[in-house]
Amino acid sequence: MGSMFIELKIDIDRCRAGQPCRACIESCPVDIFVATDGLAAVVADNQDECTLCDLCLQRCPTEAVTLTKLY
Repeated sequence: MGSMFIELKIDIDRCRAGQPCRACIESCPVDIFVATDGLAAVVADNQDECTLCDLCLQRCPTEAVTLTKLY
């Protein structure tokens, strides 16, 4: 299943360029991100828990995270 309200994406190449990093994982208050193979990944089933706090966008040093509202 995916999100009905928002879509979070991680540009893997940008994420890889900034490693080691856990900024989005550690800053997210609702656990939308996890580490997978050393890179950040979105937990698709958790996306609708997003509070739109933008912490992941603000703290990502390589601007790898994008947020799109689907409504």
